Amino acid sequence: MRLRTIVVAVAAGLCGCWGLLHAQKPFKEYDTVEGHAESAIPPDAMVPHEWTRARLMYRDYAGFGRGFRRGNGSWTIDYPRSDRHLLFGVKRLTRIDSRTVEQSVALDNSDDAYNWPNLYAVEVGHWDINEEEAVQLRDYLNRGGFLMVDDFHGSQEWEVFLEGIKKVYPDREIVDLPKAEPIFHTLYDLDDKYQIPGAQYLRSGRTYEQDGYQAEWKGIYDDKGRVVVAICHNMDLGDAWEWSDEPEYPAEWANMAYRIAMNYFVYDLTH
Repeated sequence: MRLRTIVVAVAAGLCGCWGLLHAQKPFKEYDTVEGHAESAIPPDAMVPHEWTRARLMYRDYAGFGRGFRRGNGSWTIDYPRSDRHLLFGVKRLTRIDSRTVEQSVALDNSDDAYNWPNLYAVEVGHWDINEEEAVQLRDYLNRGGFLMVDDFHGSQEWEVFLEGIKKVYPDREIVDLPKAEPIFHTLYDLDDKYQIPGAQYLRSGRTYEQDGYQAEWKGIYDDKGRVVVAICHNMDLGDAWEWSDEPEYPAEWANMAYRIAMNYFVYDLTH
């Protein structure tokens, strides 16, 4: 365990050095569609750290009627409460020198995205990625970046996600990640994974949404066999992080959501 944490710390430092190659945009908090932002920004928001998790900003798919790029769009679901809870978890469960606030990042043809080697996209069943943004996201991933997508459900939202990701990687296959995949064994051994529902479960009693009855753990590999896109379909890890301190939300699901995130982050830093 001690050797593993040393490796993680060294890898995190290397990622920090990567970020120095480009001018970083400052931290900024955006309006949220759900209207429940944290009341206070953590005190280290402006303090440099070796590792920061970024959240992808995107336009909403036209069929869903909004179309915002920054603020009040689907990319802000669970933001920033989910991010802040999760990042405190990174500090508690690993030795990664993590900032306790997220970084919101747009694929805007600037160098900013390349400063943040771990990118999270929520509600990708609502995203709209154009060709220019897809080119930059592909370049980001090919340079060693990592994308995790979460909180989208059923066949309709899958098709919207697929339309966007196929612009990024038209020739790469989306596959089911096997149990033996190292991403499930970097820090915790996740042999028995299960569907992690959103907070809607507290009202509906259902672990699924729409026709997304079964959780799907999928991914896209690069030419070296590294997972570069980790796909969490028919589950809502974001809600599990966000509601992890609420007694009503089952601790079993919150614990699994944190373990998954820690594995993905450590995998990204060590593979």
